[in-house]
Amino acid sequence: MASAPGSPVRVRFCPSPTGNPHVGLVRTALFNWAFAKHHQGTLVFRIEDTDAARDSEESYDQLLDSMRWLGFDWDEGPEVGGPHAPYRQSQRMDLYKDVAAKLLDGGHAYRCYCSQEELDSRREAARAAGKPSGYDGHCRDLTDAQVEEYKAQGRAPIVRFRMPDETITFTDLVRGELTFTPENVPDYGIVRANGAPLYTLVNPVDDALMEITHVLRGEDLLSSTPRQIALYKALMELGVAKGIPQFGHLPYVMGEGNKKLSKRDPESSLNLYRERGFLPEGLLNYLSLLGWSLSADQDIFTIDEMVAAFEIADVNPNPARFDLKKCESINGDHIRMLDVKDFTERCAPWLKAPFAPWAPEDFDEAKWHAIAPHAQTRLKVLSEITDNVDFLFLAEPVQDEASWAKAMKEGSDALLRTAREKLESADWTSPESLKEAVLAAGEAHGLKLGKAQAPVRVAVTGRTVGLPLFESLEVLGKDTTLARIDAALAKLMA
Repeated sequence: MASAPGSPVRVRFCPSPTGNPHVGLVRTALFNWAFAKHHQGTLVFRIEDTDAARDSEESYDQLLDSMRWLGFDWDEGPEVGGPHAPYRQSQRMDLYKDVAAKLLDGGHAYRCYCSQEELDSRREAARAAGKPSGYDGHCRDLTDAQVEEYKAQGRAPIVRFRMPDETITFTDLVRGELTFTPENVPDYGIVRANGAPLYTLVNPVDDALMEITHVLRGEDLLSSTPRQIALYKALMELGVAKGIPQFGHLPYVMGEGNKKLSKRDPESSLNLYRERGFLPEGLLNYLSLLGWSLSADQDIFTIDEMVAAFEIADVNPNPARFDLKKCESINGDHIRMLDVKDFTERCAPWLKAPFAPWAPEDFDEAKWHAIAPHAQTRLKVLSEITDNVDFLFLAEPVQDEASWAKAMKEGSDALLRTAREKLESADWTSPESLKEAVLAAGEAHGLKLGKAQAPVRVAVTGRTVGLPLFESLEVLGKDTTLARIDAALAKLMA
């Protein structure tokens, strides 16, 4: 069942264009991409867009844009081409029709005329009798007379694949040896009554025609694997397939309450992470940890390091829980790994409309570049930059009333007057001098630095937490800082 020794690795990523990409889908793409890169193989990017009711061109464009943003490149597929084009299933219908006809002619498939009501009734009876409730093979061996009778009734048949009456065993690359008995893998539909091919046909047919050697996909598709293996054997007999790929089923990604993360869960949306300012490399680092690790004591690594080490056999089959806080923490580490120039460039979208509350003409490039190295040490996601630096570009700080109430205790006015006096005579080219000024003001009022700087921070920046205070004051400048302290004193005395 394995690909021939020494044969090149060919894997595929084949999403459906049905809305916002899911982080579980991204994890699957990542593992396929890393596996192909590690083995100097080929990644085929294929679009499964045969569901006209759910698929859309907008979602298709979004998929390609997401792949580019994540940094995934593909060797064959949309916009790249390749020897097995086209790579959109909606453009391959004649191929599926041809293969379905060959399966029917070869006796590997048959037409099933059962109505949905008949199927439901027989399944319910099987359940009541304690028997498997899958398809019972009713139409497997119809006589010509029975077929004519069904046709006379106006019944439109589906096409079912004829499963062999044998146990199917295969070695999963993640889970080891797995066995499925015939009673648990009944005949299944491959073509709808209207002639439209089903996923159960098009997916393995494309894998066969594109000579895929390894199928790495989600655990939810594990139950379909014995059916596909049987179909591969039939396709090999018909000369459509050259072999059977190796399968590896990746663990579920779990959300809150130990439930499988679904598209309805807010934290599953890839767009959410882009909008919040996650770095692709930070998000991918975290997603790689959902079932795999570089080593027991290293959570932070580059994509290149992952590619160098990645083997599908090292994937843990147990479900992996998505932890947003850990994801943010890892992303923050990757932000700090950027060189400052790269960091400033990546922050650019959040320093202008619609995110920035200041007018474009009030943005000061020199101040931004001066504060950027200090901001880089504090962010978990890039979108946090807006609130962290708004005090530099607004005429007055955004006063958070909760912060004001927390910082401006009794005696804060006296402290601010002393701090103003000390700051006025400080050396404004040295953050250390500004720190000494506020420290001296605190000592004059019996306060340690932490307590002394809180009212100053809120007066100047509007918040109790933020970027390093004394570096911020230096960038903001003496005149503006003193004017804001004066405004805070006026508010306290009002």
